[in-house]
Amino acid sequence: MSDTLTTSKALKGGEFLVKESNFREVFIPDDFNEEQLMIRETVRSFVEQDIWPYTDRIEKLEEGLIPSKLEAFADLGLLGTHMPESLGGSDLDYISNTLIGEEIGPSGSFSVSYNAHTGIGMLPILYYGTEAQKQKYLPRLIAGQLKASYCLTEPSSGSDALSAKAVAVLNPEGTNYILNGQKMWITNAGFADIFTVFAQVDGDKFTAFILEKGMEGFTLGAEEKKLGIKGSSTRMIFMENVKVPLENLLGEVGKGHLIAFNVLNTGRFKLGASCLGGCKGIITTSIKYANEREQFKKPIASFGAIQYKLAEQTIKTFVTDSAIYRTAQLIGNMEAESKAAGLDFAKSKLEAAEEYAIECSIIKVIGSETLDYVVDEAVQIFGGMGYSEEGNIARAYRDSRINRIFEGTNEINRMVILSTILKLAMKGDLDLMTPGMAVQNELINGAAQPEITGSYSAEQQAVFNFKKILMMLLGTAAQQAMGGKLDLKTEQEILINLSDIIIEIFNAESTLMRIRKIAEYYPDKDMIVYDAIIKTYLHDASGRVTKHATDAIASFIDPDMQAAYISGLRKLTKYPLQNVKQNRRLIAETLISSGEYNL
Repeated sequence: MSDTLTTSKALKGGEFLVKESNFREVFIPDDFNEEQLMIRETVRSFVEQDIWPYTDRIEKLEEGLIPSKLEAFADLGLLGTHMPESLGGSDLDYISNTLIGEEIGPSGSFSVSYNAHTGIGMLPILYYGTEAQKQKYLPRLIAGQLKASYCLTEPSSGSDALSAKAVAVLNPEGTNYILNGQKMWITNAGFADIFTVFAQVDGDKFTAFILEKGMEGFTLGAEEKKLGIKGSSTRMIFMENVKVPLENLLGEVGKGHLIAFNVLNTGRFKLGASCLGGCKGIITTSIKYANEREQFKKPIASFGAIQYKLAEQTIKTFVTDSAIYRTAQLIGNMEAESKAAGLDFAKSKLEAAEEYAIECSIIKVIGSETLDYVVDEAVQIFGGMGYSEEGNIARAYRDSRINRIFEGTNEINRMVILSTILKLAMKGDLDLMTPGMAVQNELINGAAQPEITGSYSAEQQAVFNFKKILMMLLGTAAQQAMGGKLDLKTEQEILINLSDIIIEIFNAESTLMRIRKIAEYYPDKDMIVYDAIIKTYLHDASGRVTKHATDAIASFIDPDMQAAYISGLRKLTKYPLQNVKQNRRLIAETLISSGEYNL
């Protein structure tokens, strides 16, 4: 394998596991154009001037405050950046929309309301609405005149959303559906005007409807008392013989699952982007405090234990950043290609999000878990002040926790990652058997592999070897499944082990491609800190992949073959030893001297 890669068509969803990507073609945050940088500053200024000064009032759920802030954001033209111009939107590219989501991230409860409104609130109508429904609702939602909500979860159905108990019955005249049931954990419920609600038609046809505030029999519960995101309205909704006009049926009867799941793909990605913005903001806050706070007559930023925390916050965030914008480019490119081929606006967006469902789930997982790590370490850096409600760290800590539950729990998303990959393989859209058998042949027969040369060869080899490990395990799992020896549906622990390896592959490859591109296209950048990031990440990732793979091997590989697999695993996780202490100090000192997260 040479250092020079040929330009190729963008990879399909999940293909990063079996095909190479050209680092020169990947979008990285360093590539933002002037317009995107202006958008970033506009959103950042809005958060700093229109949200942060109102935090206490937002946290107390002051009536009308969040809706007024959504309207102010609409006045800047920023509620419809993902919508067609024909409906009042501005149809910005996917990367620009990702950047908006990132910059909204540090706004806390407002970001939750914004994401619910612009994502799961508006997208069902865009994706599946009739032309009349789009014309009736979307222009006013884009303008902030109406607010949107999404009603899927019930007391008895969370992750198992399709088992909903809410029912819809068509009246004898065929003019209205009569809805009965309840929904819970409904974001924006307290001020929303439009609700996408799911119910069973004829007992088993999962279907979506558009409900409007004020419909007779449609009522709200009290505001939920939550651990975090206290400024985000969250209520139950109750439906007692609610008459929903036939024209408010959303999509087709019995096709509600398509709406629920496909909208979630975008929701997962948007959540990951918001988490990224939160990470960067909290790191900057942590750096400033560590520089100011003195103990033993010197700033705590000078202590190795604090530098470790700042460096790890930064490494995880940089990796997440790299993966998010790589994914944004993939989705955006497919949208653009579909539009150019004549596919309508909504379908191009829907199909692109569906194509990269695997990557969207990865982004949701890593975004939420990185933010949880960052805020947790921020509390530790702040010490007692981090535990005090006087500052914003305690609030950020509480706010973060919901992200691992929102948009499908991280456990569900891990299972979605692998199950989707296996479905693609069964359909013949993703060839796992060929590389899997090749790895087995290499390990059993010692088949020679071409040497990787060029820049970052050890790092390229490490990523390549992670893929080999996965193929070794997936190939065996597929063989056992076809032979009736293994039912992965009932082996969630194994699914999670394998998904975690997939996540490490995507993270490592995305980060390496970004750093290689920086090295080649941005010569003014100091590569020392970037080298420290990728080398430290891969040092740690090798250990994590070893752990996940070892657990999987112990769980489903025949005992008489386990030794061979473990031996192969050891060969494939031999990344060169790194002085991670020195690397982390270098990363931390770079940020400490700048006073902010600026990578």
